[in-house]
Amino acid sequence: MQNKLHAEFNQNDVQIESRQQRYRGFIQIENIQLRHRLFGQTQYSPTLSRELICRRPAAGALLYDPEQQKFALIEQFRVGALDDPSPWQLEVIAGLLDGDESPESCIRRECLEEAGCAVEHLQHLFTFYPSAGACNELYHLYAAPLRLPPHGGIYGLSEEGENIKLHLIDFCDLDELLSSPRLRNAPVIMALQWLKQHIVAKQR
Repeated sequence: MQNKLHAEFNQNDVQIESRQQRYRGFIQIENIQLRHRLFGQTQYSPTLSRELICRRPAAGALLYDPEQQKFALIEQFRVGALDDPSPWQLEVIAGLLDGDESPESCIRRECLEEAGCAVEHLQHLFTFYPSAGACNELYHLYAAPLRLPPHGGIYGLSEEGENIKLHLIDFCDLDELLSSPRLRNAPVIMALQWLKQHIVAKQR
């Protein structure tokens, strides 16, 4: 097990031959020509051409209230889910980091904008690449215990095209939600699995 906790290769085992920007907008796309080390061999791979989607790091948090035994999810339209039965996705509150902003600062800003909630305490859960096969976005996932408002509402910044619905969900509905097709993105599934294992299970 010890060997599996340490990567056999690192950045020094990748040879970048060229890196060209193909598109620059809200995201940017690069074409990279590279070679990399191969498992069980001494030589490098042939030159590979890869498209890389470049995106700023993101941070998200699951808000939950142990006293009320509720948690909060938001719902909003997502163009990436355009071919889904419903492009309106249930998610944890999240946003992209601005400049040198910390993940914690990003979450506190987004929680005010998307849920009207002031967050004090944050617990880091995971940091991961949502789609490392094509995108370099790094996602920082947290949990935040706090006093949730009594009701949901509509939030978001209209100047950024946001129209976000806040849902407050009882802990007792968590199992049904986890087994439903309504959850379609990794951060919300990971966060709710953590909530079930570490918070809800201890209250039963």
